[in-house]
Amino acid sequence: MINRAVEFAKHNSPNSLRVKARRAQMEARNARMRLTVPVVARSEFDNIFHCTVRKTGSQWIKALFSDPAVYRHCGMLPYDPRFYSGGATAPVPAGRIGLAIFLSHKRFEAVPKAGSYRAFFVIRDPRDVVVSSYFSLRNSHAPMGDIPQARKALQELPKKEGMLYVIDRLRDKKQFGQMRSWAVAPSDETFRLFRYEDLTGERQADEVDQLLRHCGITLPPAELEALLARYSFTKMKKSKETPGRISHYRKGASGDWRNHFDDDIYAAYTKAAGDLAEILGYPARDETAAR
Repeated sequence: MINRAVEFAKHNSPNSLRVKARRAQMEARNARMRLTVPVVARSEFDNIFHCTVRKTGSQWIKALFSDPAVYRHCGMLPYDPRFYSGGATAPVPAGRIGLAIFLSHKRFEAVPKAGSYRAFFVIRDPRDVVVSSYFSLRNSHAPMGDIPQARKALQELPKKEGMLYVIDRLRDKKQFGQMRSWAVAPSDETFRLFRYEDLTGERQADEVDQLLRHCGITLPPAELEALLARYSFTKMKKSKETPGRISHYRKGASGDWRNHFDDDIYAAYTKAAGDLAEILGYPARDETAAR
């Protein structure tokens, strides 16, 4: 009953009430974990920071790091700074995992840290980010902030013009610039880049294990396998499906942009993002076409 009420508030209340509801939900869940989940190992770090941009599996990562199995093996509770005063640029309390931090590398560096920490940034082919953003904004994302206006525009536009609209939106919101800032940041042991495609691909268990170990967390293989099974995209999609609602979990295939970009869309993308895909290590358009 409580979860249903929170979901209703999330999708139908003003932003201020939605934020309070999400904060209350998270704190109640953390209190239950403290009381019911024994900690068998603690991370050597004071904080973990999950840095990213939208449409790179941020809610999936958040679910993994909020799971009791992860808490049991690191003793750190999840913390979403968006639901607290100061937001993403405010300090994350010691002993917490800062989740879904949407900042450039430079702005993240300016965030006060509690002590020793590890950070990771999840990248994805920015062309697939465009496609995923289009379908999410048009069909499924919770109607918060300026999303209702974007949805109305996209539902009135043909698909091609909608893709162009989304490219401009991502440019204006600095999302392409944020991805570039992490890709070109000086190498540092405190942070590491992980690919969305690897974290969700055939070698998922190995990639997620590397991610957790980077954060000072080691899960026994059986527990890691169970964790990934609990949060498979298929299960998360089904758990969010209700009558009249489209699930927010759309796991687009890598390279799906080739099914949606024509020459005009690609030209608009290149004007907005430049060589970002290549900087991130993804093949150029000509290379993908030749395969």
